[in-house]
Amino acid sequence: MSTENLNNKEAVEKLNDLVNAIDVGMLSTFSKQSDYPYTIPMSRQEVDEDGNIWFLFSAESDTFKNLVEDSRVSLAYAHVGDYKFLSIHATGEVSQDKERIEKYWNKFMDVWFEKGKEDPNIRILKVIPSEAHYWDNKTNKLMTLLKVATAAVTGQDLDIGREGELKL
Repeated sequence: MSTENLNNKEAVEKLNDLVNAIDVGMLSTFSKQSDYPYTIPMSRQEVDEDGNIWFLFSAESDTFKNLVEDSRVSLAYAHVGDYKFLSIHATGEVSQDKERIEKYWNKFMDVWFEKGKEDPNIRILKVIPSEAHYWDNKTNKLMTLLKVATAAVTGQDLDIGREGELKL
């Protein structure tokens, strides 16, 4: 596996590509009442031009309660079939930005917010990455499997992918 650290615009583009390809990530928040992170699946609404990741969520959730105590968050994305993985450590900012709620609202949100987009519990979560690390393959899935098999049989050290830091 080769290392390819990316900076600035390239890092944001890589983050955007991975998050949009995978969509649902595992969002972890932290509570003073537990030694372990509280983790839930979340579907992103947007990755903006600065690499911030935006979500809609509820003020009635444990995620919200944890963010009130501690703004640290972690996100993990995995697409095992394509060998794409992303780990992010970040700060979360919570708001009730009406413009963003309007922008991100869709029929799927009606399932989570029965009162619609006027629900007083709707919150916007802006995840601001401070550290990010990715792993992905350089070729398609079939070629990656062939390289892994070849390396296992021959003992050769084949470069099957890349990993690196994303410095946003």
